[in-house]
This record gives sequence, C-alpha cells and structure tokens, in this order.
Amino acid sequence: MTTTTPSSPIAAVIFDWAGTLVDFGSLAPTQIFVDAFASFGIEVTLAQARGPMGLSKRDHIRSLLAEPAIAGQWQARFGQPADEADIDALYQRFMPMQIAKVGEYSQPIAGATTTLGWLRQRGIKVGSCSGYPRQVMDVLLPQAARAGIAPDCVIAGDELPAGGRPGPYMALANVLALAAGDVRRCVKVDDTAPGIEEGRRAGMWCVGVSLSGNEVGLEAAALQALPASERAALRSTAEARLRAAGAHYLIDSVAELPAVLAHIEQAIRDGLHP
Repeated sequence: MTTTTPSSPIAAVIFDWAGTLVDFGSLAPTQIFVDAFASFGIEVTLAQARGPMGLSKRDHIRSLLAEPAIAGQWQARFGQPADEADIDALYQRFMPMQIAKVGEYSQPIAGATTTLGWLRQRGIKVGSCSGYPRQVMDVLLPQAARAGIAPDCVIAGDELPAGGRPGPYMALANVLALAAGDVRRCVKVDDTAPGIEEGRRAGMWCVGVSLSGNEVGLEAAALQALPASERAALRSTAEARLRAAGAHYLIDSVAELPAVLAHIEQAIRDGLHP
C-alpha cells in the first residue's frame, strides 16, 4: 500500500476490472456465458449476455435465466423452469471455461498504469472489486500485476456474505480494508450500470467508463476502425445508460480519469458531496 504523503482530498478510488482497468471491451466474460449456455442447448446472444454485466457471475446466470426468451428456451428443452440446481450446474460449467480464458484478456487498457501511478503520487489509495469470483481473480491478478496493474485492495464477487452488486458491499469492503475514512471522499470507477449503482449506494462519487467497457463491447482496434459518427453514437448510448444508473461523471476510458478527479478534488474542497 502506498505511503506517499497525501496531497489530495480524495481518500480512495475503487475500480472495476474488466472493461475499466483491463480487457478493453470487457470481452472475457461475455463469450463464456454464451458458450456455457450453449453447452446446455440454450442459445444466448452476445447482447443478452452483456445485459446483466457487473453482477457477480452466479447472479448474472440467474438474471439471464429470468429473461423471457431464455426462460422459454429452458422450459421447452427441460420441461420446467430453471431452479437453483440449474443455476449451480451452469455456474459449474462456466467457471473452468472462464478460468481458462481470463488470462488472455488481462492486458491493461491504455492509460491504466499511468493513471494508477498518478493516484499513488498524490497519496490516493487504490481499491478494486469485480463480478469475477475469487478463483478467476486468482488467475487474473498475477498477470495484471506483471503488467503494472496492482491495486491495494481486491474484492471478488463471491467473497461477501451480503452479496455483490448493485448492493454497496464490495465498495464498502474496500473502504474498510483501505481505512479510507469517509465514503464522501471516495470515487467508484466502473463500466457497468450495476457497478455505478454500487458506488452510489455506498455514498461515493461515481465515474462511468463508456467506450472501453461493456456498454460498447468492442476491441480497441475494432472501435477505432469505425467511422467517427458510429463511435459517437455508441458513446452516446453508453453514456445514457451509465448516467441513468447515477454516474456523476463520464469518461471514454481510464486514461481520462485524472482530469475528472481534479474536478472532484475541487468539489470536495468546496464542501460538496456526492
């Protein structure tokens, strides 16, 4: 943990992982949901798989099974609605597939390591949480660390008895672990609506990440290859969803975060609260 003398009124910044710090486009989880359901003979589109992103993976599966189109397929194939045992079976199928794939998507998003360095220079503590379960994070973390992504705290999606997003629990677990002191001086950075809701419920400033995250869901090269008008339309749609979830600020990617944090620092000095 950093020991730099604090020079910022911000106590801590708490990041999501896929689509925020690593894995531009949040690609690692999405196809695995499609593949896991396909192994049970159920067709799930990439768009459907992205819908509940940000939830813990078991809750994500539960949410997908509640989708009418997917629930109807399950009923037709198995003769009854999906129950907890079916959720468990899908989760057990999903987990080894996700563990095998997550390392392929551990590359930092451009600007992430620079932003983390900027935070540490200012004495701001760096937390993180993820919808990934601990088994998946245990694969991702060492690879990300070798690339320069090593937060002071990591909370996985299956670690807390209270549950995960959109509840505030993982964000608040970071506050406790980091001894951040005041949630009003903490910032949550996330590319999903449940992750923004998490930060709002925890009483934090919230920054939504649009282009690099789940709401757009494209690799950096594929996004850059689009005409400017298409990128602008994708940004606008993503921003609308994140704003509706409660984001105070919006950025394209983590590379733009320091400029936004400067505004939040001034707001705190002016006595404003999230």
